[in-house]
Amino acid sequence: MAQHQCSEIEAELYYLIARFLQSGPCKKSAKVLVEELEEYELIPERWSWDGKRNKRNFAEWVSLNQHIPADYLLRLCQRIGPLLDKEVPPSVPGVRTLLGFGRQSLLRTDKGCSHTVWSGSAFAALHRGRPPEPPITYGRPPNVASIVGARQTSGTARFTHAVPASAYQHMKMHRRILGHLSSVYCVAFDRTGRRIFTGSDDCLVKIWATDNGRLLSTLRGHAAEISDMAVNYENTLIASASCDTVIRVWCLRTCAPITVLQGHGAAITSIQVLPQFSPSAKGTTRYLASTGADGMVCFWQWNSLSMKFNDRLFKFTERSRPGVQISCSSFSCGGMFFATGSTDHSIRVYYLGSAEPTRFSELDTHTDKVVAVQFCNNSDRFVSGSRDGTARVWHYQQQEWKSIVLDMTTRLSGSCEDKMTKLVVTMVAWDCADRTVITAVSNYLLKVWSSTTGQLLHVLSGHDDEVFVLEAHPFDPRIMLSAGHDGNIYVWDLSKGTKIRNFFNMIEGQGHGAVFDCKFSADGQHFACTDSHGHLLIFGFGCSKLYEKIPDHMFFHTDYRPLIRDSNNYVLDEQTQQAPHLMPPPFLVDVDGNPHPPHFQRLVPGRESCKEEQLVPQLGYMANGDGEVVEQVIGQQTVGEQPEESPLDGLIRQLQHQQDESLNSGAAPRGQNNHSGLDFLGSPPNVGLRRTGQVEGVRQMHHNAPRSQIATERDLLAWSRRVVVSEVQLGVSRYAAVGMYDSSSEYSDWTADAGINLQPPKRPIRRQLRNPGNSSSEEEEGDGEGEAAGEEARREKPDSSLSLAGHDAEEWLPPSWIMETIPRRSPFVPQMGDELIYFRQGHQAYVRAVRKARCYVVNPQKQPWNKLDLRDQESVKIVGLKYEVGPPTLCCLKLAFLDPNSGKMTGESFSLKYHDMPDVIDFLVLQQFYNEAKERNWQSGMRFRSIIDDAWWFGSVENQQPFQSEYPDSLFQCYAVRWDNGEREKMSPWDMEPIPEEAAFPDEEGDGVPVLEEELKALLYRPQEGEWGVHTRDEDCERVICGIDQLLTLDIAKPFSSPVDLRDYPLYCIVVAYPTDLGTIRKRLENRFYRRISALMWEVRYIEHNARTFNEPQSPIVTAAKTVTDVLLRFIGYDRCQTCIFSTLQRKLDSDTPGTSTGQRTTKKRGVVLDVQAWYGQCRELLKRLLESPDSEPFRQPVDLFAYPDYRDIIDTPMDLGTVSETLAAGNYENPMEFCKDVRLIFSNSKAYTPNKKSRIYSMTLSLSAFFEAQILPIIADYKSAIQNQRRSRQRQSYRKRLRSSSSSASASRASRYLS
Repeated sequence: MAQHQCSEIEAELYYLIARFLQSGPCKKSAKVLVEELEEYELIPERWSWDGKRNKRNFAEWVSLNQHIPADYLLRLCQRIGPLLDKEVPPSVPGVRTLLGFGRQSLLRTDKGCSHTVWSGSAFAALHRGRPPEPPITYGRPPNVASIVGARQTSGTARFTHAVPASAYQHMKMHRRILGHLSSVYCVAFDRTGRRIFTGSDDCLVKIWATDNGRLLSTLRGHAAEISDMAVNYENTLIASASCDTVIRVWCLRTCAPITVLQGHGAAITSIQVLPQFSPSAKGTTRYLASTGADGMVCFWQWNSLSMKFNDRLFKFTERSRPGVQISCSSFSCGGMFFATGSTDHSIRVYYLGSAEPTRFSELDTHTDKVVAVQFCNNSDRFVSGSRDGTARVWHYQQQEWKSIVLDMTTRLSGSCEDKMTKLVVTMVAWDCADRTVITAVSNYLLKVWSSTTGQLLHVLSGHDDEVFVLEAHPFDPRIMLSAGHDGNIYVWDLSKGTKIRNFFNMIEGQGHGAVFDCKFSADGQHFACTDSHGHLLIFGFGCSKLYEKIPDHMFFHTDYRPLIRDSNNYVLDEQTQQAPHLMPPPFLVDVDGNPHPPHFQRLVPGRESCKEEQLVPQLGYMANGDGEVVEQVIGQQTVGEQPEESPLDGLIRQLQHQQDESLNSGAAPRGQNNHSGLDFLGSPPNVGLRRTGQVEGVRQMHHNAPRSQIATERDLLAWSRRVVVSEVQLGVSRYAAVGMYDSSSEYSDWTADAGINLQPPKRPIRRQLRNPGNSSSEEEEGDGEGEAAGEEARREKPDSSLSLAGHDAEEWLPPSWIMETIPRRSPFVPQMGDELIYFRQGHQAYVRAVRKARCYVVNPQKQPWNKLDLRDQESVKIVGLKYEVGPPTLCCLKLAFLDPNSGKMTGESFSLKYHDMPDVIDFLVLQQFYNEAKERNWQSGMRFRSIIDDAWWFGSVENQQPFQSEYPDSLFQCYAVRWDNGEREKMSPWDMEPIPEEAAFPDEEGDGVPVLEEELKALLYRPQEGEWGVHTRDEDCERVICGIDQLLTLDIAKPFSSPVDLRDYPLYCIVVAYPTDLGTIRKRLENRFYRRISALMWEVRYIEHNARTFNEPQSPIVTAAKTVTDVLLRFIGYDRCQTCIFSTLQRKLDSDTPGTSTGQRTTKKRGVVLDVQAWYGQCRELLKRLLESPDSEPFRQPVDLFAYPDYRDIIDTPMDLGTVSETLAAGNYENPMEFCKDVRLIFSNSKAYTPNKKSRIYSMTLSLSAFFEAQILPIIADYKSAIQNQRRSRQRQSYRKRLRSSSSSASASRASRYLS
């Protein structure tokens, strides 16, 4: 019979089946199968030695495969099940079947089984009427239709099955809209969720459509920043509070002002009023409550039917002491209770169920400011959060308020939180079912607590800055939103304590924007956020097509027009003299004031059906009677407007004229109100402060400025030709900025060899050698001259004529205490790896001295004691060290905490800057000195001596008492001593030495004795075991000195043999913060200056660092510096090389030379390309190579959504190589980092959609990604080097021009003196 086509795997399967049948009872079936295999020629043929094919029978086939037992097929099937169960778990674990279906099928896949549809009847019958619960290993619960069917059958179902928490992963950002010129601190939805309200520091409240992001209306009237907003429960009113101490209430249907409430103190300019509508009260009576920084709580009564507010105001002044502010408030769910928290640590509860509000309770359990109060959703419980590090859940029981304490220091078992940070509660919230309380803590963590027991359930981590926004889902108790100043928005599953989704508010070209507020809509389908840059962010489920029809910037052209107000604070638009809500529909413009195209103008309510010509605004400038140029929208005059001047125009002009006269004459103080008639309302205070260099077109075009600042024709011409100049930072001189452009901006990561910590310098009290015949000031003068003379002897000074743009270069040189080559006990010079004792009170004294002397700008809020809970003294280690160009030259240290028991680093650290100041005690002490001093145990009456200015001074201890009472256990300056010359002062024990018997004493009491060299050496640091490797310090120092001497005989090391001559390179001292050279290192080795080998290696590396900082990256001097540094470092770390450095140099040259005899290196070193535009061609060539790779086949075109319909459900931002190629060709990438970001997005999308690591797509992704990363990293590095080189070149040219200018002016001055 003709041969039947059969694959090799099919033939093998037939063979296994036949063998299985032969070994069992079905031998007749086996015989028939064997006959058919031979008949249809399904048995593989064999090849002879001459290449001919011969048929084979079944017996020969069996003989060929004797290693395969008869039950091989059975054993194979038994092993498939367990292997597959590990990869894709079945629905019923432990059940082994070859005939399973769905999740029990042997052909199941992780993706294919997740879409199984369960019938409602079977689901309900399976659980016999109980709520349907899917198996624990089931990937996804059944769909909503199945749940509804099950509910109809069994009568019950669970919401968590119908809407799993994973469903919230599909929420996405629909649109980011720029609608304000300043930060937006509050956002709210109306009760239907169809409208969004935003209140900003630009004094505007804006109304937006939730479904498509349209700007519906702008509510104008406030004269200061909007602090909070509230919508009443009937959804008819919105109230907004402002720092102008005024609450404005608008009608939501017409946007008309209902009332203006002025009950808070008008003189308080920093007030923040927080309005809250009561949910309900008796009948139609409602209350609007407001609290402020004036310490007042106000209740405004109104009628829910007539929407009229009563004139009577219920006011409570809660100021137990001056300066008390009401910081937070909340209504109970029934509206009968109102709780407030204040800065006097008190919580006050008011009762609104009687004829008038009354204070019900006052709770003072907290020990610090109360920053958050929130009532629960279904009872009279509320939670309060305080800066004392606790939150309390309050409930009313047995005629008193009782509380459950939630301590923020509580941790889950096994967690490792920061122990040093002082924990403060920043925000509190309930879930919608009131089962849990969520607290935001100052260490950026969220803690979930049981509201009934106070037990800590979960700790949620992910934020990088403090969290001030917590928003619970309106009806799903599992879901909570959090947002903070780090720009992150997290969606959390509170039931599991896990993160569902994260959004990052990254604004292109401006970094991230801090998120200030966030709210859910009533239906839970959307949430809205506002940020520090004036944006509204709308998130939700579903499609974003409707949001794509709106522009990115949405302003009305009337948003920032001046207003006039009457004595009751109601306002009119100054130009049209109409109430803002009665004005014609405005035009839609962008942030620069440019009108949007006509199709966008139809988005404005009232312009949907306008003709095409009516959608094009005609903007012009017209001169008024005073000759001032005023913006006017031509054709937009109101009905009945007459060309002649109205009486109101004349009154306004008259009042303005009077005000201008009073300002010019100086008779009236600035800001004084004119109470006769209407007041002019100028621009809000913060408009225009949004971004540095931003063109604030909305403000300028629409003339939102005081009358005195209205543009004339000449001003408008100048504005059109303006040049935006970046602002210069305050407190930084022009020359200081020159020198600090590349002053080692990051802490040194050269800690691999250190193995120990770093410490800042310390020195004991410096005392002048006193001469009884001279005054103290004369002595200081004389000593200062002596020190200067000594400095000249030790260091070759530049020519006195050397100057930098009029400044002496000597000012920029590092001070002598940093450049010292002889080790001294004082002043202390920090070295990498030093273990220290840090004294907080000494550091605070240093900061006060710097601020008093104005040495440099210090921000007290950024000091470590304001960030960490520091003790009076801490054991630390230097793990980072750098210097900043001065003056003064600053030493910047990164200090890691050490465990006081084990001496190991805890993983926590902090940073500080300091420099050596006269009469300021060192706050960092070597731990070795501290331990020795602690053992001496000085007592009253004991004699001591101390080194001050290279002389021994003698004295006696009078008593011991803490230097400051708040640090009772600190040894810092804890001894009161009396010197032999009669003076008294405070001393620290490590500055005091016992007097040996053979000590020399002064001839006259009160004088000093010179310190001998042997005595000085005995007081220096003694290296510990392991700090110099296997050798002693003396052996290693002599070995390295010998190596440096040999290295200095080579021409390549000549440029680094001595300090840089500033007469040849005058700019060196303002670019390099810490100069060093081989000669300096050799002197320090001779004097045993280095305390450990890692400190020596740190300084050797600085030779290359300085060369690279001052010179071009690829210049010969930088190459030579790298070679010298590498050779010397290898020599230092190579224990077997005792005296010869040339072998080390030869190994270095061999390893860097291509084609050497060793055969280890055959490729050339890659050169750095310093062309800023070279990246474009490199990326284009790299993309070409990616497209040619066989592994790129799945990524060359966009994913076919018809073939993979669920792709967009998983992937938010699709990307492919074709799109990248088009974007690159169009020139839309500004740098290689943007190109790299899109290509990496391709690989991340692939891994997210195809997570199976055994799939071919996954392996292709890994292969192509590895190739791309290897190629793109050098391109990015070259680009950054080119940018840095370009920046340095421009700065050097600028410096040289200044020097030439300074030199020419000096020459001209000398010539003029000579001629005269």
